Amino acid sequence: MPKISTSALLLVACALSGASAFVPNSGSSPVDTKPSTNSIASDPLRAINGEIPYGEESRKYRRTVYTHEDWIKHRSPDRFFKNLASTTKSGIYKNVGREVLAVTLIATLVMLWNMLTGEYTDLVGVTHPGVLRGQFAPVLSLPMNPFTLSSSFLGLLLVFRTNKAYQRWDEARKNWGMNINHTRDLVRMGTSFYDNSQSSPEQRQADLDRLSKCTWAFVRSMQRHLSPEWEDEEDFKSELFQRLEPTQAQAILDAAHRPNRALFDLSLAIEQLPMHFIRKDEMHKALTIFEDNLGSSERLLTSPVPIFYNRHVARFLFVWLAFLPFALFDPFKESWNHVMMIPATAILSLFMFGIEELATQMEEPFTILPMQAFCDKIGNWCNEIVTWQDGDNGIYNKPSQALGHNSVYFESEL
Repeated sequence: MPKISTSALLLVACALSGASAFVPNSGSSPVDTKPSTNSIASDPLRAINGEIPYGEESRKYRRTVYTHEDWIKHRSPDRFFKNLASTTKSGIYKNVGREVLAVTLIATLVMLWNMLTGEYTDLVGVTHPGVLRGQFAPVLSLPMNPFTLSSSFLGLLLVFRTNKAYQRWDEARKNWGMNINHTRDLVRMGTSFYDNSQSSPEQRQADLDRLSKCTWAFVRSMQRHLSPEWEDEEDFKSELFQRLEPTQAQAILDAAHRPNRALFDLSLAIEQLPMHFIRKDEMHKALTIFEDNLGSSERLLTSPVPIFYNRHVARFLFVWLAFLPFALFDPFKESWNHVMMIPATAILSLFMFGIEELATQMEEPFTILPMQAFCDKIGNWCNEIVTWQDGDNGIYNKPSQALGHNSVYFESEL
């Protein structure tokens, strides 16, 4: 009996040390997912004070914008070893650490129970009958066939889950790609369509500067609209008052739907520009696209993949993995006391729970998209575009009242 106790302690310590590497720090407590007064949404101070699960806290580190150097690292032949070396630091694996630990403990208990009710091998290789052997305590074991038959169904559920989650992420990214494209297009049209003959250079600069700022204000308001209040509200207020007039910034902050208010201001900025009404109509078409992108993003934020589907996948996966150690007991009979079933179960559960976790993380894409970087780039690009003027590259395109030209000509021909 003392030998069994020693072996048990060694095995349990091995299993716990392997699985606990992926368990989040004790300072990060899980948040109740049921609507209640304890939720983060109803109590933002919990998020501010750091009482957020590790998976939520780590989402901000996934907001990447790739450069050429990043793609070189991404294609590096060392990527496999680097990814393996960073396994214990993975936010995905840390977020499923408790589930992996639970399944690993089940595998450990199955092995220990079967050592007591069947037979066990001590540390010097001698086989002994278990203490409870023959006392109506059966050895726990299942055939592998049920798991082989059901694995395809589980795989289909996980594939559909991850595909739908990626489609949601891809749609959100395309919405922001459309914002980037059409903000630049809008400001480009405003700058090139502007009729200099109807205003002074100072007025032109003021009008186009207003157009650029109002364009940025819309995408920044959209970012805040799609972001958690406790994460972005203070930064949003600070940026608005830094870039906009105080009255305009306060009007956006006071609005019930801030992006709509910012879009209204942008419409007025377009109407203020001196140009033909047909050209203004072309610019207003971009605003309709902004509204469509906003509506599409709101749909993604407020409508997850049907909850009952997610719950069924989670239940199926956990039950399947929880009973898997019973089927792995016999296949690992060649190892010492079937001990290899424990790391095998831990590894399988880690990667399979990780697949479901990937889908869950991608399902709400806005807190992992680099929206702040998008808004900053839009603001910088728009500010640059409005500084361009006809003729600053040596080529004049607009009619000159002084010379009466109506076609493109070079400055050197004057």
